[in-house]
Amino acid sequence: MALTAFALGAAAQEGWPPPVFKALRAAQIPSTAAAALVQEVDSRRYALSVNHRVAMNPASVMKLVTAFAALELLGPAFRWKTEAYLDGALRDGVLEGNLILKGYGDPKLNQEAFWMLLRALRGKGLREIRGDLVLDRSYFEPVAGDPGRFDGDAFRPYNVLPDALLVNFRSLRFAFLSDAATGAVRVSVDPRPPALEVVNLLRLSEGPCPEGRAFRDLLKPTFDPANLRVSFSGQYPANCGERDMNVALLEPNHQVSGVLRQLWTEIGGSWSGGVRDGIVSPGARLFHTQESPALAEIVRDMNKYSNNVIARQLFLTLGAATAGPPARAETARRAVQQWLEAKGISAPELVIENGSGLSRLERISAASLAALLQAAWRSNVMPEFIAAMPVAAVDGTMRRRLKNEGVAGNAHIKTGLLSDARAMAGYVRDAGGRRYAVVMIVNHPYAHQGQAALDALLRWVYEPAP
Repeated sequence: MALTAFALGAAAQEGWPPPVFKALRAAQIPSTAAAALVQEVDSRRYALSVNHRVAMNPASVMKLVTAFAALELLGPAFRWKTEAYLDGALRDGVLEGNLILKGYGDPKLNQEAFWMLLRALRGKGLREIRGDLVLDRSYFEPVAGDPGRFDGDAFRPYNVLPDALLVNFRSLRFAFLSDAATGAVRVSVDPRPPALEVVNLLRLSEGPCPEGRAFRDLLKPTFDPANLRVSFSGQYPANCGERDMNVALLEPNHQVSGVLRQLWTEIGGSWSGGVRDGIVSPGARLFHTQESPALAEIVRDMNKYSNNVIARQLFLTLGAATAGPPARAETARRAVQQWLEAKGISAPELVIENGSGLSRLERISAASLAALLQAAWRSNVMPEFIAAMPVAAVDGTMRRRLKNEGVAGNAHIKTGLLSDARAMAGYVRDAGGRRYAVVMIVNHPYAHQGQAALDALLRWVYEPAP
């Protein structure tokens, strides 16, 4: 077979196909800092194996473990729920008491879904709330810690901590628009909690528009949590035109109550009370249950766009579903380990902290990931598992890679990227119609330069040199 023919000269390439080895050297990454395994699906023979049993940080590729475990343990049709209870009498549309919202970890209770929940309450006759908004998050054990611990940026949405009642990813979307006619910069926010004050000190300027974190740094956002005031200052290049930025500013209770107050008013409701944590009281009655989209759809959003918040919510849900609430990280880890053992996948090196890959601690080997891919290929949930992966040159985190190449459209690949880790895992259908499980992980200070090496491996699998 062509994929194994290169082995005759592999010693000079330290086990790597020549194009991959060349790309690693160009990126100044030692071949010992990378691992790979290529294996035809349902085959025991390795077409390529380099450092494949070494435990490495897979970055967001760890989401494949969480996704496959969830699809099998919960089922593709699993749905989260959010419940609304009335703690008091409802007469002529007026609730003389508290509205209680109980969350079960729905990761997609976004602005639209929350609006639909509130519309359902209005449709069932609730118009005015004269008591408090009570938020029941007891399904998850409180997750303590600093959201900015990972990279020092507590306001980045991907750093949001798990929450059983997570509304709109606890994020606000700020939109910026350069107005050449007035020489000003317009700033809007959606959703817009009524108590949030936005101070716009931006000045229009010339020059190129920066990308990514540089754009955030350019705007110099600052937040005063005591007064719920966010300020933007600095220069805004006119070339930026219309841009937006998602920011996780508000504490959980301020987020839920702020979004509720805005949307509730917009649909003709009124609310005069405060907000507090609590649990469903014995006398409260269930008024409405909102369901999330099916798990298969949510896993697709998680893996196509590498959403860390969804992954962490899903990981804890595994703990609650298998060991009962409140969900804890240790029960989720135990559930995954027991599931792997039941699948016959031995992964003694596995370290799973939060199931998202946003971790300096998580570890797995290329061999264990390949075993996972092989098991998924034989699973009843194989269609949902593969459909959730980005397609090379088509969508998700792979949409800009390998354009106009043979492998484009023929590789379903989950990617992962941290400052010192770059990885991929998934399936490639080669030019002859054979399907391969492909894994490659790079752990090195120059890992961010390793994309060319990963792409070279995908090309090699798709159409190996004769």
